[in-house]
Amino acid sequence: MADTEKPLEWIASSYKDLMALPVDVRRLFGFALSLAQMGDKSDSAKVLQGFGGAGVLEVVESDVGGTYRAVYTVKFAEAVFVLHCFQKKSKRGIATPKEDMDIVRARLKVAEALAQELRDAKTSH
Repeated sequence: MADTEKPLEWIASSYKDLMALPVDVRRLFGFALSLAQMGDKSDSAKVLQGFGGAGVLEVVESDVGGTYRAVYTVKFAEAVFVLHCFQKKSKRGIATPKEDMDIVRARLKVAEALAQELRDAKTSH
């Protein structure tokens, strides 16, 4: 575990999307994100395939309303970036739908740029 807690950065609508999920799902996702900030990993967090390594993680939770997912990255030293929170609508297997994977890919690029900005701001002080 890290001695210092990494900040949490929300990319695009991820915070608003999280707040629209059921309370119990939000609690579980919040706990997983809190562990990530401390440098730990929730038992419910799994590596999201297709991103080359363990830098992008997904937490999956189901309740009576359906299945929900939160995707975040711990790839950058500057912060934990929340990339996407959503309800899985597809009935075809457990794979993350292509549209959602596209959103994650695009937001990962935004997170990368933001991490670089944070890095640059730190070195210019």
